[in-house]
Amino acid sequence: MQMKLHTRPLAIAALSLAIAGAIVAPQAAHASAFQLKENSAKALGRAFAGSAAAGDDASVIVNNPAAMSMLEGNTFQADVTGINFSTKFHGTATDAQGRPISGGNGGDAGTTIPVPAFYIASKVSDRWHIGLGLTAPFGFKTDYDSDWKGRYNAIKSDFKSYDATLSASFDVTDDFAIGASFIAQKTTAELTSAVNYNSAALGVLQQGIAAGAIPVQAAAQYAGLINAVVPRGTDGIAKIKGDDWAYGWQLGGLWKLTAQDRIALNYRSAIKHHLEGTGNFTVPANVSGLLSNPAISSLFQGQPPFTHTDGTAGFETPAVATASFWHQDQKFGFGIDASWTKWDSFKNLTVNYSNPNQPSTTEVYDWRNTWFVSVGGEYYVNDKFTLRGGVAVDTTPTYADTRSPRVPDSTRKWLAFGMGYKVSEKFEINAGYAHIFVNKAHMNGVESATADTLVGENDDKGNLLSLSAKYQF
Repeated sequence: MQMKLHTRPLAIAALSLAIAGAIVAPQAAHASAFQLKENSAKALGRAFAGSAAAGDDASVIVNNPAAMSMLEGNTFQADVTGINFSTKFHGTATDAQGRPISGGNGGDAGTTIPVPAFYIASKVSDRWHIGLGLTAPFGFKTDYDSDWKGRYNAIKSDFKSYDATLSASFDVTDDFAIGASFIAQKTTAELTSAVNYNSAALGVLQQGIAAGAIPVQAAAQYAGLINAVVPRGTDGIAKIKGDDWAYGWQLGGLWKLTAQDRIALNYRSAIKHHLEGTGNFTVPANVSGLLSNPAISSLFQGQPPFTHTDGTAGFETPAVATASFWHQDQKFGFGIDASWTKWDSFKNLTVNYSNPNQPSTTEVYDWRNTWFVSVGGEYYVNDKFTLRGGVAVDTTPTYADTRSPRVPDSTRKWLAFGMGYKVSEKFEINAGYAHIFVNKAHMNGVESATADTLVGENDDKGNLLSLSAKYQF
């Protein structure tokens, strides 16, 4: 009996210490490709073909500053894109002991969000242009039912990056221009998931047995004790919020090959963030009572686990290189884009906590680099009305073995249409629409911090609708 009484608090204390840090690691920060290209209604209408070389839209302030050389006078432009994304999970979930996890499939975890963009550009001399762009180049949001079977992997994920980009271009010759940008980026994250205290406690028991700290013959006794004190369904909620300002740059070039053809190259730097924020927890009464028991709380020096704490994590938005071509004819324009995103810099995520009883955690992701390739164009019906169209393929950095339900991304195919209307010589409006066809996002057993396993697939689809107004004088 003495052994039982002595081991009980030690087992619960070990549970707390072992998983306190892992529970709150901001898993959404490793969400699948959350890059947003939606910064121009005009470019969306042609699937962003020629985005860095067309030069007829103020979005070049952020897509290729060198192409500002083709903007005359002063330009004010505002864009907004509505992103409607649907994702529905189908599959199974089991805990670390192989037992089925209760709950549904999470409903439709997608959302509809607006992505704004605003630009100001000015030709300050014969060869110089300057511009300011306010955009949101990265972001995602998913929200599953709080009691779904994958709740230990993810419930809510909300991640956003906002850029203020100051750009300048210089016409080296009549046929060649260069440009550069300074980028100030604010990144915010809010992430929630459920905490499986029962699975975590049984996992600690298994580790103790494997290490020889707990006799094998006593395993059943201790398992029964854990199931009595922390039964299945003893869940809590972990919520993480953090933000950071960081800075980057980009360089671009524009070459006019002929009077009708031009090519462009643009490189945007990676931006390294040091996210700082807080972790908050809801703890069931039985777990809270155990942690406050003097026999257990005395095992911790200072702040107990599962309480409000500060935390930090390093995170990097990736470098992007783009090559763009545009052919301009009297009745039509035609473009090609190829963008390479260096996602392989995202190897892992390490989180450090101010609470010493929540140890640092590292999660490995090993993402892959991606390509976005598009072909599109526009037809000038008359001097006022333009029709656009385009197609694109956008590969994913994730793969089935590590894909997360927070953003269950897979390779996407775009079909885009658009139109533009010149109200006057100074004012024009544009609209663009794209439907996103997404390959099934398979998950081959992604694990939560407490080794709960999710197997299945997400069916995804997306729709983009964008509007813009440009005034030039």
